[in-house]
Amino acid sequence: MLEAIGQRAKQAEPVLRTLHTETKNQALRQVAEDLVKRQEEILAANEIDMKAGRESGMSEGLLDRLSLTSDRIAAMAQGLCHVADLDDPIGEIAVMKERPSGLLIGQKRVPLGVVGIIYEARPNVTSDAFGLCFKAGNVVILKGGSSAIHSNKAIVSCIRNSLSKCRITADAIQFIEDPSREVTAEFMKMNKYVDVLIPRGGAGLIQAVVNNSTVPVIETGTGNCHIFVDESADLEMAAAIVINAKTQRVGVCNACESLLVHEKLKNDFLPVLAESLKEKHVLIHGDPQVQELIPDAVAATEEDWGKEYLDYEISIKVVDSLEEAIEHINRYNTKHSESIVTNRYDHAQQFLNEVDAAAVYVNASTRFTDGEEFGYGAEIGISTQKLHVRGPMGLQALTTTKYVIYGNGQIRL
Repeated sequence: MLEAIGQRAKQAEPVLRTLHTETKNQALRQVAEDLVKRQEEILAANEIDMKAGRESGMSEGLLDRLSLTSDRIAAMAQGLCHVADLDDPIGEIAVMKERPSGLLIGQKRVPLGVVGIIYEARPNVTSDAFGLCFKAGNVVILKGGSSAIHSNKAIVSCIRNSLSKCRITADAIQFIEDPSREVTAEFMKMNKYVDVLIPRGGAGLIQAVVNNSTVPVIETGTGNCHIFVDESADLEMAAAIVINAKTQRVGVCNACESLLVHEKLKNDFLPVLAESLKEKHVLIHGDPQVQELIPDAVAATEEDWGKEYLDYEISIKVVDSLEEAIEHINRYNTKHSESIVTNRYDHAQQFLNEVDAAAVYVNASTRFTDGEEFGYGAEIGISTQKLHVRGPMGLQALTTTKYVIYGNGQIRL
């Protein structure tokens, strides 16, 4: 089964690589239109997955990730239209220089080729991944998790039908329907057909792909994201940022999972914040100082400092200085998104310079680490590694370059 998928992907790859920009844009808009038209079918499939998730005891955060609504399908469609409106990076000449030999040597942006994506309970990833890969001239092979199997199949069916309407090979997107671990492990070894593999999901999935794949991997990371409330912070602003970053949507990688508060602010800030968190039903894991001020807080363990909850839980620690906050963050974070709330420019700059993460904020919620918010349209994931790309992955992140050389008869002596 995988061999056949790989062969079809390789056959489709030259077609995708040479599609005209307007042809790609028309197809993306057709897919967007059809997703909305077929939403009842997609929502019915999603309800099957949601029912199974609830019966299996899936957490509220993961159920939120799994859930599709009319608004979310409309957002998926809007994301595809936004990608269609973006400049096409394919064919862009990054640089062209003349050498002493008379050769003109430049770099041209080209697709990666065949992109494999392994992901868990996020059916919106299906359309996002297709849209970005397609606009960047790549074939995409998707391997979704079992919890979203019916949702993903319905979305892929819709996309393939839309492509056929546009007289473009439906094999531009393929979906591996077998959710077994054995098939996933085999997919990781398909370096004969797949040019790059991108995992999206929990730490276990990502590490399994990184450790076992023979295909080059772009690691999209889990998000143990921190907010540090500095001694100079505006407390009203800090509370609003923390509540938004923690509770606006808990089951996403850019949600705040850990809060650090300067010792000088703890008495004024923590009891008030605790009331707001309590209203949102957030469980607090705190150090001894936090527990003294917040009676409902449970004792934080070493595991809590590095944990991505993806739920209505947060760890809170009191620190004595900016330096201690930075040291704690760099020790326990996942290199995703970190924020400081401060009114001191020098503290903001020190935080920006010394925190090691893909996105570092001053006086803003970590929830903004997102392809659409960064102006990339949909995103393929948030890369937390340092090679090839880092942070939200838009169109350019799904391309590479090749050298193009113009001569007029030069030979090397």
